[in-house]
Amino acid sequence: MLISKNFKMKKIYIPIIMAGALLFTGCQESDFSDDYSSPSKIAETTVDKQFAGFMVTNKDYVLPSYPNYFIVLRTTLTRYNQAVGWVNATNQYVPGEAGIARRWDNYYNMLAQYRELEKVYDELTPEEQNKYRVFMLTATIYLYDHTQKVVDLHGDIPFNEAGMLSQNGGDYIGSLAPYDNAEDLYTMMLDNLKTFADELNNISFDSGTAVLFNNQDFLNGGDLDLWKKYCNSLRLRMLTRVSGVSSFESRADSEIASILNNPGSYPIIESNDDNIQIEVTNLDTPINSQGFETGLEDWDGNLASKAMMDHMNTNADPRLRAMFEPGESAGGVYNGLDPLLTASEQEAAVSSGELAIYNRTTLSRNDYFPGVLMNASQVSFLVSEYYLGQGNDAMAKTAYETGIRQSIEFYYWLNSLSADNAAGELMPTDEAEISAYLMSPGVSWDAATTGAEKLGLIGEQKWIHFNVVQSVENWSELRRMDLPELEFQADQANPQTLPPMRWIYPSGERIYNTENYNQVSASDNLTTKIFWDVN
Repeated sequence: MLISKNFKMKKIYIPIIMAGALLFTGCQESDFSDDYSSPSKIAETTVDKQFAGFMVTNKDYVLPSYPNYFIVLRTTLTRYNQAVGWVNATNQYVPGEAGIARRWDNYYNMLAQYRELEKVYDELTPEEQNKYRVFMLTATIYLYDHTQKVVDLHGDIPFNEAGMLSQNGGDYIGSLAPYDNAEDLYTMMLDNLKTFADELNNISFDSGTAVLFNNQDFLNGGDLDLWKKYCNSLRLRMLTRVSGVSSFESRADSEIASILNNPGSYPIIESNDDNIQIEVTNLDTPINSQGFETGLEDWDGNLASKAMMDHMNTNADPRLRAMFEPGESAGGVYNGLDPLLTASEQEAAVSSGELAIYNRTTLSRNDYFPGVLMNASQVSFLVSEYYLGQGNDAMAKTAYETGIRQSIEFYYWLNSLSADNAAGELMPTDEAEISAYLMSPGVSWDAATTGAEKLGLIGEQKWIHFNVVQSVENWSELRRMDLPELEFQADQANPQTLPPMRWIYPSGERIYNTENYNQVSASDNLTTKIFWDVN
């Protein structure tokens, strides 16, 4: 198999990115350039500039960053997913306030920027709104992607009335937002995304708007085809997530069928050329992954887990050498840390130098690592799961094996982007190695004799593909599918003995949004499942 080194390259416009960076730092008006004024001064900004500022606001939770990996993920999702190995400790399954609050605050900062975009747009004439409609459609698609993630972490969240401080004239008390039901939010987003998918097929705008959109859209470079694929792939992901819920089951079946049977109207991500990701092209801009190294590597945050190493070793996974490095004292063997060992035994294993770590060249020291939102392998596994459920074994197998091939290609491509050589040169893969992997006992579709076994294969491949790169998606799918089946050491010193079912709300909600928080406080614990977690 030939490994592409250039999936797609998108232009990065430095002045726009710098403007967006300023938008979320809380700078005073005097700190802004003349061209990119404070978004709170609506008369001084424009739809296109606010669009870019809104999308940049959460860049540290798309591009790999120190705050996300070290503060948020290191002690929560990467462990709950067993994407990493760690030394067991008391209280290890209770997510910390610092990580929860940081991610929550970032989302609502982004939502506030989106409300400013709505405000600017709403003040336009009908003719101007039609001209700039593409900015609102695509911004909302991006917002819904991240809103789904926050719902999947917490459940009910403030949304419909949240982020309205500016619209409410600075009335803080009047802007405290009620919580919206998680199922209702999914329904609203799915309804709107279906409408957006149809609207994008018929949207038109003049050449001047096209130039503005191309310049400000640093995610897809103004490529409407990619936005259509993003929209429909997001629909596919959300529909699959709720497909086991009785109230969504019929809708999921019919709408997924409509998407897959009408690729002309509802295109999805089909190859790595279509991946929705923020690509890094210039390290002199804020759009880079230079915080990935300390974020993942500090305090042994990049150790391999035994479960993942066992699966990849046993089946001779071609991704193993692209994703991991053997320990310095391991003699080339990829060993993972066993979560069932005692803490002292684990500490001895860590200090021995025999444990594998995530490949530093491919991941943590790759300053050009993209900000991954949705990719071809992820979508292929969703398609495989759908066809399996429909009893179409041949189509399910094709999508499953395609997803594996796309994942292999993806990780070798990531390695090719890197200017770092800490892990040494990566030996290429080839068709013979990939074919052998597809026929290995723990991977072969044909060797699985039941639907449950084949679903297990899909779950394992999602888990390997997501690893530490797509941690929120990894945890959501693990909770929904209960696959793969992972073993954890119970923390008998804490009431939360195993990984939680959800994150609790940050303490600020209890303190400052008390009246609204009290309406959801009964379910604000670590054991209440998200509504789609029906297994």
